[in-house]
Amino acid sequence: MTTQPDHHSLTRRRLLQLGLGSALSVPALAACAGFDTSGAVAGRGTATFLSTQFAPVEERQKYESVLKRNLTGVPIAYNPVDPGVFASTLRSQSQAGSVRVSLVGGLHGDLAPVADALDPVDTLLGDLATSGIPRDILKLVTFGGDQAKYVPWMQATYIVAVHKSALQWLPSGVDVNNLSYDGFLAWAQAAKAANGRPVFGFPAGPKGLHHRFYQGFLLPSFTGGQISTFRNDEAVTAWEYMAELWDSMVPGSTNFDFMQEPLERKEVLVAWDHVARLVGAPADHPEEWLMVPAPRGKYGLGYLLVVAGVALPKGGTERELAEQAIRQLSKPSTQLDTLKNNAFFPVVRADLTDDLQGAIALEAQAVSAQQGAENTLLALPPVGLGAKDGEVSQIFKNCFQQICLNRQPIRRVLDDQAQQLNAILAELKVPCWAPDPVDSGTCEVK
Repeated sequence: MTTQPDHHSLTRRRLLQLGLGSALSVPALAACAGFDTSGAVAGRGTATFLSTQFAPVEERQKYESVLKRNLTGVPIAYNPVDPGVFASTLRSQSQAGSVRVSLVGGLHGDLAPVADALDPVDTLLGDLATSGIPRDILKLVTFGGDQAKYVPWMQATYIVAVHKSALQWLPSGVDVNNLSYDGFLAWAQAAKAANGRPVFGFPAGPKGLHHRFYQGFLLPSFTGGQISTFRNDEAVTAWEYMAELWDSMVPGSTNFDFMQEPLERKEVLVAWDHVARLVGAPADHPEEWLMVPAPRGKYGLGYLLVVAGVALPKGGTERELAEQAIRQLSKPSTQLDTLKNNAFFPVVRADLTDDLQGAIALEAQAVSAQQGAENTLLALPPVGLGAKDGEVSQIFKNCFQQICLNRQPIRRVLDDQAQQLNAILAELKVPCWAPDPVDSGTCEVK
């Protein structure tokens, strides 16, 4: 699953193999050719699909098989590239008035910077009005404007994995399927007391995604925001909570990048992480495991959504085929096939019990329950930061390091990190993203 910019992006050799060598100097040509899903060279009568997703060879091959099975009567050439090539290709082709791709796909944050190069898709979304796309996702497709610029394609998120043996320490009155942050903490503390050691874990390793927990779960649930509320009184309370929770986490969590590994060896029995980084734990014995929604706080169940969309570039080729492709990509059967093969979840109403097995079935139930819960607060990964995304992520990691590990004063840490965050945002002049109010002004910590 490609949840971050993929470093297995197209090299010069790969571009030459695709007949795209000149694209390195002229990005407008980067998607002018390719191969359709049957292996034929793409050309007239083939929809060219430029995407930021599934760039690694194995992921690409799996997704091409999904396209071949499900896109009836739509020859399609799937060309995955990294987000930088994606944006420069679309922009340069658009500016040159010679767009040579038919449809484009990427994460919400990949599409936002090129929204002005995309045609409205309100008619297509109207045709899908009864497909069950969640309201929270539909709110995103306009990028704060009046017209929809993409059709939701697929989604991923973060949930909690539970080995059933940990249920014996669940405090009375705490519902594992409807956790509060207070209940989650009480459970972690009870498990530590009963075992003489912590059994809850956290992906706080060098490549762990723990910053996404603060951005999309902790701060939204405690403060209602991510950036604007970064250092307010409720944020202080959130980090007080995080420091207390950390005391009941396995100390080795600072070495954990993928929680499925310590879960599988039972070093950890309960852990939050990205669905792609939990799926391996229950692989051999799914009957021993539960997957459940993240906890909820004062402002509701804050959760981070990784949503991808498909869009129509202005002046794109093979428009009729491209629209057919989007309609067929939106079919429940296509989306379930994508889940089984590439571990991205449906955005349309689909029977998640249909032919799903093992860990994927467990995750599907948890994702559906989390998104369908009452009083949810959708959060997005940072939008429009480009190369600065890593610096912003590091600011959240710094808060964890200084507050939870070094025990520095919370208010002082947040004030210091807020200054650094505001400096980056002022330089980029980007608007805020969910759950903060999305407007045309520059996003800033208040």
